[in-house]
Amino acid sequence: MKQNLSKDKRKLLQKKASTLKPIIMIGQKGLTDAVLAEIDNALNIHKLIKIRVRGADKEECAEQCLKIEQQLNAVVVHKIGFITVFYRPLPTAKPI
Repeated sequence: MKQNLSKDKRKLLQKKASTLKPIIMIGQKGLTDAVLAEIDNALNIHKLIKIRVRGADKEECAEQCLKIEQQLNAVVVHKIGFITVFYRPLPTAKPI
């Protein structure tokens, strides 16, 4: 389920993300299941996170970002070089 952010929402998220530091770094081993689990956990807690990809070229970095988007239902808000900002709203609680 791909989410579309409005232009205003995207700008607001970019502004909020400008003060963030990357909290997850993807290393030489790439995007493993453990790293995906950490990203999922971080998105559940923070909604808006920065990720740095190390040891990869731009093509591989783009593939990893696409995989994160698809598997974790997140949206890329902003990308500069090897740093990417992801956003995923918190799941809404269903009434009992």
